[in-house]
Amino acid sequence: MDILAKYSEALDVHLTSSVAVKEPIQLYEPIQYIVSLGGKRLRPTLTLLSCDFFGTSYEKAMNAALAIELFHNFSLIHDDIMDNAPLRRGEETVHEKWDLNTGILSGDAMLILAYQLFEVYDASLFRDLAKLFSKTALQVCEGQQYDVDFETRDDVTIPEYIKMIDYKTAVLIGAAMKMGAIVAGASESCKERIYAFGRNLGIAFQLQDDYLDAFGNPKNFGKQVGGDIITNKKTFLYLKALQNGTKDEAEELEHLFSINPKDPSDKIQRVTAIFKSTGASEATKEEIVKYTQKANEDLEKIAISSESKNTLREFGLSLMARSV
Repeated sequence: MDILAKYSEALDVHLTSSVAVKEPIQLYEPIQYIVSLGGKRLRPTLTLLSCDFFGTSYEKAMNAALAIELFHNFSLIHDDIMDNAPLRRGEETVHEKWDLNTGILSGDAMLILAYQLFEVYDASLFRDLAKLFSKTALQVCEGQQYDVDFETRDDVTIPEYIKMIDYKTAVLIGAAMKMGAIVAGASESCKERIYAFGRNLGIAFQLQDDYLDAFGNPKNFGKQVGGDIITNKKTFLYLKALQNGTKDEAEELEHLFSINPKDPSDKIQRVTAIFKSTGASEATKEEIVKYTQKANEDLEKIAISSESKNTLREFGLSLMARSV
C-alpha cells in the first residue's frame, strides 16, 4: 500500500537488526525466517503513521512499532501450530520447516523480545505502552481461545463471532495506532478515537481476510485458499449462510463442516457455492463496508489535519479493495 511505503521502508531497516541470528541458532533462525517472509507490515507501519500524524517524528515510535511486529509474528507462529497450517505468506510455516517444539519456543522468545523493545522509553511512556501492550496481548489470547472453542460448538452467533475477531485481530490494529499516539503525546480523547478507528478498521480487515480465504486467488493470497473451510471454522460467511439459507442448504453446510475428506477440493467448491447462493458472500462485503464507515466516523473526531484524515480514509478504502 503506497500510503504506508515510507514507514514500511524505515521499519524494514530496523527490523533486520532486531531479529539478528545468534546462538542458539535453532532458537533465533526461525524468528528471522518468519519476519523475513515479509507480509503487509500493516500494524507496525500504522504505529509510525499515527505518531507522525500527531506531529512527532515517527522514528520516536520505531521501537513500539517493532514490538507490535514481533508480537504479531509470534501470534502467527502459534496460530499456525494450532491450525496445523502448511503455508504462511506462500512459504512453509515455522513448525513445518523446523518442528513443533522449535515453533513454540521461538514464538515465546519473540514475545519476550517484543517487551524488551519498550525499554528505550522513559518511565512514563514505558508504563503506558507496556500497559496497553499487555492488555492487548491478553485479548488476542482470549480471541484465539474463542476461535478454538467455536470449532466444537454448533450454536455460535454472529455477535460472538464479531467479538472473537475483534479480540483476535482488531484490538492489535487499534493498539498499534494508539501506541503511535501515546509516543506523540496526543490528548486522551485523540488516543481513544485513533484506537477506535483502528479497531473498527481491524474488524473490516479480518472480515475481508475471511472472504479472501474462501474466494481469493491463491497466487495473491499467500495462504491456502479454503483453509477455513478445510478446518471447519465458523466464519461470518458460514454463520450468515446458515442464517439465510434454506433448510436443505443449512443441513448440507452443517454436514460439510462435520467431515474432513483427504481431498478437500470438492468440499471447498460446494461450500463456496452455498456461500454465494445464500447471499453470505455479499453480506460479508456489506459488513466490511459497515465497519469501514464506523471507522471513518471515529476519524472525523480526531484532531489531526484534513490531509491526514484523507490519507487514512484512502487507507481504509485500500483495505476493502485488497486481494492479499
